[in-house]
Parts: sequence; C-alpha cells; structure tokens
Amino acid sequence: MDRVALRGLKARGHHGVFPREREEGQTFIVDLTLGIDTRPAAADDDLAKTVHYGIVAEEVVAVVEGEPVNLIETLAERIATICLRHDGVQEVEVCVHKPDAPITVPFDDVTVTITRSRA
Repeated sequence: MDRVALRGLKARGHHGVFPREREEGQTFIVDLTLGIDTRPAAADDDLAKTVHYGIVAEEVVAVVEGEPVNLIETLAERIATICLRHDGVQEVEVCVHKPDAPITVPFDDVTVTITRSRA
C-alpha cells in the first residue's frame, strides 16, 4: 500500500464538552495518511486514477468547521469516513491535534490518532 500524506491542515472548530469551547471555538490541526495504490496513476500520469488530495483537504476542513462534537475521537471518526468515501482510498490514518485543549497544566499538544480501512 502506497501512502499520500497531508500534514498540518488547520481549521477553527467549536468542538469540546465545555461551553467556552463551543462558544469561542479553537484551532484544530489534522494530519492524514491515505493508503492507496498509486501505480495506475503513475503509469498513466493521470490524476483521475489517484486521490485528489486538494479535494480531500477541503472536505476535512469542512468537517472541522462543521457540526460541533464533544470529543476529538468523534471528529477523527468523521474525518476518516469522509476520506474512505474516495475511490482508491483503502485505508486512512487520522491524527487530530487540539493544541489549545482546556488543560490546567503546561502541555504542548493533545492528539487522537485512529486508523480505519475499507476491510
């Protein structure tokens, strides 16, 4: 399985369990790794035979900016579902970063990483 990766997709969302998170929103960062077979696209030099990562990026940002959820686990699952709807994407790893999570001690980042596949 070949991999196409998108790193550091940023969008503002209103996800979280606390009222402040829902009202004010915060930046979420998403990293994706899409498992696909790139050989058909490479052989014919044809975008139609691979995943259009620009479109995937736009769809992921729309999910982050869309309907709020309580958990970043739920957000990651929604993103994975969108990615797997693309022909050729057999597997996806989604990492959602919540660098401004409401934690009372110093920290760099909070992430949830999931892997989903068609099988």
